[in-house]
Amino acid sequence: MFELSRRNNNRALYNPFREMDELEKRFFGEPFGFFSNCAIDEFKTDIKDEGDHYELEADLPGFDKKDIHIDISGDTLKISAERHSEHEENDKKGKFIRCERTYGSYSRAFDLSSIKSDEIKAKYENGVLKLNLPKKETTLPESRHLEIE
Repeated sequence: MFELSRRNNNRALYNPFREMDELEKRFFGEPFGFFSNCAIDEFKTDIKDEGDHYELEADLPGFDKKDIHIDISGDTLKISAERHSEHEENDKKGKFIRCERTYGSYSRAFDLSSIKSDEIKAKYENGVLKLNLPKKETTLPESRHLEIE
């Protein structure tokens, strides 16, 4: 199981190390074939191999459960989350002196070719999304003898 893509549509984020990060990624490439088009990873994931299943944990602190979406299309699982901004409306009233919390939409996609997608279970508590991803049974190809012509 590997990540297919990562997306960050954050409009209010500045990263002074972006150029150095991009230079490092261009020079060394993305590890494990992960593809990224953003300089900052907005939510981190851990994937553990538990034998008969994978366990994926994604850190999504500050998100409401209703703002997190998990979609499966073919062999692709997409996790997306959107954080809404309060400061747009409140700023009109002039109450904010400083606003550092970011908002926007974020998504990551994962390959499900070795997963039983109809048996995936998801749970969200304390800012962590947990997915239980049962593995498909791997069948080894039958061995056979070929005659030489």
